[in-house]
Amino acid sequence: MTSQYKKYQSEKISPPEKTWVWNMYGAGEENIGKDGKPELLPVPKPGPNQMLVRVDSVGLCFSDVKLIRMGKDHPKLYNRDLTKEPTRLGHEAALTIIEVGEELKGKYTPGQRVAVQPDIYQNGKSTAYGYTIPGGLIQYHLIGPEMLETDEGACLLPVTGDMGYAEASLLEPWGCVIASYTQRRRLEPKDGGVMWILGQQGDDREYQFSTGLAAPATIILTDVPQSVAKLAEKTSAKVVVRNSINPDQYSELAKEFTNGAGFDDIVMLDPRSAALVSDVAAFIVRRGTLNLVGQTPLDGLVNADVGRLHYDYIAFLGNQGPDIGASYGEKRNRCELKAGGTTVFVGAGGPMGQMHVQRAIELPDGPGKVIATEVSDMRLAAIQERFGPLAKSNNCELFTYNPQTSDKSIHEFVMDITDGKGADDVVVSVPIAAVMAEADTLMHKDGMLVFFAGVPNGTMAHLNLSNVYMNNAQYTGTSGLTLSDQSQVLSQAAKGSLNPGRSVGAIGGMNAAREGIQAMIDGRYAGKIIIFPQFPDLPLIGLDDLHKVHPDIADKLEPGNMWTIEAEEALFEKYYKG
Repeated sequence: MTSQYKKYQSEKISPPEKTWVWNMYGAGEENIGKDGKPELLPVPKPGPNQMLVRVDSVGLCFSDVKLIRMGKDHPKLYNRDLTKEPTRLGHEAALTIIEVGEELKGKYTPGQRVAVQPDIYQNGKSTAYGYTIPGGLIQYHLIGPEMLETDEGACLLPVTGDMGYAEASLLEPWGCVIASYTQRRRLEPKDGGVMWILGQQGDDREYQFSTGLAAPATIILTDVPQSVAKLAEKTSAKVVVRNSINPDQYSELAKEFTNGAGFDDIVMLDPRSAALVSDVAAFIVRRGTLNLVGQTPLDGLVNADVGRLHYDYIAFLGNQGPDIGASYGEKRNRCELKAGGTTVFVGAGGPMGQMHVQRAIELPDGPGKVIATEVSDMRLAAIQERFGPLAKSNNCELFTYNPQTSDKSIHEFVMDITDGKGADDVVVSVPIAAVMAEADTLMHKDGMLVFFAGVPNGTMAHLNLSNVYMNNAQYTGTSGLTLSDQSQVLSQAAKGSLNPGRSVGAIGGMNAAREGIQAMIDGRYAGKIIIFPQFPDLPLIGLDDLHKVHPDIADKLEPGNMWTIEAEEALFEKYYKG
């Protein structure tokens, strides 16, 4: 390490009297800072249950745009008057603890490095660092019970080893990517829950229920075969029979047995009608399951709530029977990319899309072919430049596709590459229902469709759910992350199976933060923009242009102009004046 980098990390830090800060006083970019500039405010002293932290680096995130546009109307601000109680952007933050209040001594120590897990719940209420709690676009700030005493404990992750500051601030977005391939759906019937089993009149199949039927406290039977009724009667659950009801009566049924919240588990036997599945699916509770069991494909596409797939983790499960219980469990329902398969990333050009591409290429036993789609040729070129050499070294074929300039449709492109079989996995980072529905057509019959981008609950798209029970297709989505997800990033980075720093697209100092926010909104850089608050005068520089401004730092980049710890050391050597 360079001397300045070591000094920054190891010296006893005496905080300054004042700190530069980008407070946000209302909706719109014009309300970030004062007159387009950061403010110089006093550095506070920590109370007994607080500690003072130094902000070492902050990643700018496109999810901040909603906050910028909505201001006090953002759901996590609860109509707060920002003119009197401003907030700050910057939820992807790497921090160093400087001073520790008396009540926290022994738990935290000065000089300790931590990363923030910004998605916070306190007494069941959703808050967030960088939203409800002012975030990291400041040089020094206090942390107290609002972040240390949450429903999940402290929302700080210790950073150990040689991880750089830019990498540490990317633990949050990388944790979101990791979470996409971590099972979030409930895959077994809920203990003590309410299960609704719907059959078809005239179905005399001898069904079995090898696992799961003992879990619910209440089982509602609608037109089920005699074999299923007998199985239900053998359980300790309260069994209720409601035959010959139509979709107009489903809402009343849900109100009667779930207070309108929805059923924990629904089973549909020999479903056949796509319209009926669409109607029934509306009554799945958050994290609930819909188990489709049958041997005949549906008569069309199901109008599914893709917002709920992303935010509510509803699970579509199934098999051809006769064992209803065979649909459940992790063995049947995967959430990881298929080893040696073909993965399509729809909307791969943005920073988060590129992270998905990078992870797939770096993944041990990952896909053999990766197809990145994007409407910008510039971003596709950046993907090839950044990840082409990495793909080649990892024995992975990388393809790029622009639907606006290609003479082939995306469906034709994918089918050509997969010999007409379709992709094993499709990951969608575009929050448009029509794009999500189109992505479903690109899948192999037993493929997996991951909705990474979120759309509001109630956003509907037509999906081929016949493949869920006919061929074991998977539909998943995730929102947010946990400390465990960030810990996985740390672990994988330490093992060398993931390099978070490759996601950096541009760097800048404190004075350049607002310009960086606008650059993020405009999509000026393919990778993440990292702000170093302790360097006020570092201009906003894309890594592809770094050689023009600081060739000595650019020389430390990896091929493809990717960020490295050595480049960060060189940056500190030039800009740190401590």
